Amino acid sequence: MSSKELTTVVPEAVGNGAIQVEVTLPVRPRRHETGKGGQPDSVPDAGNRSRIPRITRLMALAIKFQDMVDRREVRDYADLARLGYVTRARLTQIMNLLLLAPDIQADIVAWSAHAEEFPEIAERHLRRLTQIPAWEPQRRLWRELLTAPINQG
Repeated sequence: MSSKELTTVVPEAVGNGAIQVEVTLPVRPRRHETGKGGQPDSVPDAGNRSRIPRITRLMALAIKFQDMVDRREVRDYADLARLGYVTRARLTQIMNLLLLAPDIQADIVAWSAHAEEFPEIAERHLRRLTQIPAWEPQRRLWRELLTAPINQG
């Protein structure tokens, strides 16, 4: 057994048809044990990889969660909130990103490839857009948001 794996063997039960189960789990070193300032051995140097904006990750998460609901992997948003250890209100805020016009969603997802070219936009700045049901006014406000400096307050 290597020092990076933990294996547990459950002994066979007596005569009731049970099977032997062997589980191997990876064991990551604790942050203070790595000697790399908190980075585990398997994580590349943070300076060498591009940073994916948080809003892009949230948009992708909303798309994935909706797909899970559509395929009936989970019953509803409340199940997702419980699984993700977030409040139903927070999950609703994230899922409301799906109310944005499709081209705005595509712009947000595309930022992962060119994050340095776009302004840092927080999810809370998009909440105003998600409350507008018509896509044309959303697009107009989106363009304004991209060109205006973000109020950090």
